[in-house]
Amino acid sequence: MIDCRNDVDLQLKMISNEVVPEKEEDMQFAKKYLENFYDFKEEKDSLFKSKNLNHMADKIREMQSFFGLEVTGELNHKTLDMMKQPRCGIPDIRSYSTFPMSPKWKKEDVTYRILNYTPDMLQADVEEAIAKAFQLWSSVTPLRFTRLHSGQADIMISFAAGFHGDFYSFDGPGGTLAHAYPPSSGIGGDAHFDEDENWTKFTTYDGYNLFLVAAHELGHSLGLGHSNVFGALMYPIYMAKDTRDYRLPQDDIDGIQALYGPPRESPALPTTALPPQEPTEMTPAEAPTEMSPREEPTETTPSKAPARPEDCDPHLTFDAITTLRGEILFFKGSYVWRKSPYFSEIEHDTISSFWPSLAGGFDAAYEVDKKDRVIFFKDDQYWAVSGYNIEPGFPKPIQNLGFPTSVRKIDAAVHDQNAKKTYFFIGNKYWSFNENTQSLERGYPRKIAADFQGIGHIVDAALQKNGTRQKEEGGIQLTQKYLENYYGFKKDGESFIWKSNSPMTKKIKEMQEFFGLEVTGKVDSGTLDLVQKRRCGFPDVAGFTTFAGEPKWAKQVLT
Repeated sequence: MIDCRNDVDLQLKMISNEVVPEKEEDMQFAKKYLENFYDFKEEKDSLFKSKNLNHMADKIREMQSFFGLEVTGELNHKTLDMMKQPRCGIPDIRSYSTFPMSPKWKKEDVTYRILNYTPDMLQADVEEAIAKAFQLWSSVTPLRFTRLHSGQADIMISFAAGFHGDFYSFDGPGGTLAHAYPPSSGIGGDAHFDEDENWTKFTTYDGYNLFLVAAHELGHSLGLGHSNVFGALMYPIYMAKDTRDYRLPQDDIDGIQALYGPPRESPALPTTALPPQEPTEMTPAEAPTEMSPREEPTETTPSKAPARPEDCDPHLTFDAITTLRGEILFFKGSYVWRKSPYFSEIEHDTISSFWPSLAGGFDAAYEVDKKDRVIFFKDDQYWAVSGYNIEPGFPKPIQNLGFPTSVRKIDAAVHDQNAKKTYFFIGNKYWSFNENTQSLERGYPRKIAADFQGIGHIVDAALQKNGTRQKEEGGIQLTQKYLENYYGFKKDGESFIWKSNSPMTKKIKEMQEFFGLEVTGKVDSGTLDLVQKRRCGFPDVAGFTTFAGEPKWAKQVLT
């Protein structure tokens, strides 16, 4: 935020080598700035004020050095003025991490092999996602990745469910999505993906983008640990995002280049990261699923599809609106706007990226939540969709729903979950449709203006928006399991009772501090929300142990 107040000429006093500004509000502002961007932590219970001020002076020096100011460690006028400038929210210090002893590949030519495939995607799409994930890292390092089709590779990639031979069993749908091992011989570098998840080519509402998860896991395979920078690829929580033109965040670049350095001065294009084309079981009917998300449907006109309207266009109206598994979708032409609880901002996609065989230009849409079904209307036809799949036998004529032949199109539709009825808006009238009997109700159509006060014109789109629901049952158990998996917590057998010094409370605080939450040690709503998010299976702290004397095999080939 820009501070529009007049400049404050701070006069600093030196008392026992402590820098004390006259305005307490400026001191608090500076503390908050250093906490946000320079990892300053004030010791609340410190008996000696000078200890905090000396630590703060060190952080001020660090910040002054970063911005090229005179390095004095004092909160002077120029330093405070720089702090009050509008800026990016990412810290100025690196927050990436590497594994203990910073293991890395001792060579620049690293090989990988895909051992098997998920049935959720075409083989070619899996290969493309993995290759793009490697290319993300090779573009900022001297590393080159070559795919092998047989034999032993440095990084072996596989899909498996439950127990799969490495003592880190997967936990079924949700929870842990994948895990990978740091560089070394044997299992080192290998990446495993939970086959119980639904893997997808694009970021969707009912699956996990394989490219995003693979890029994260391959960061582990190259030697990176987790970052606590929100938005970094190596942040442990899965964060759905649009991956078209995806760029590696700076924190991840800093981390990987700390291990391998930057790319050569004249980096060549990725030579063998992209896999050679292999025969697949794809049939001509499946070809549309390989449509790039950038390609626009051209059924309406042979010329280029219209550009997506601007979000803030005051003249923007939508063709249709519907909910879909917790999200709200707004349709216009061949585009869809997505308002999701998993995104902080509105996401933009093309309809073809969800349903490649559906053309855009819907007139109306609605979701029957209990049936996990969405109905789309266009002209005098309608389609029933479940997830990515168009149900067999569609499209069907809208007369199948009971409409007379004089009705040529549906203007808008909205489903009332409580009444289990759907209202269809056509011109200045509306019909009521009973979802249980699958028939239009008697006494309709009725005038829209008579029953919906304030709406006296044709309805373009309609939506019923209920309040959100939160499920917090079993929060203690969920948190306890999370701490056992990722923070080395060991249950002592007693029921959890909150105490400020209990082992579980300490682990909760450790987790809250890692993720930048308010450190309370309690299972509050923010903590409970976090432990229910999908994430990488690698712990945020090192919690393994070995036998006394650390016995190990003296050979690499075991029988």
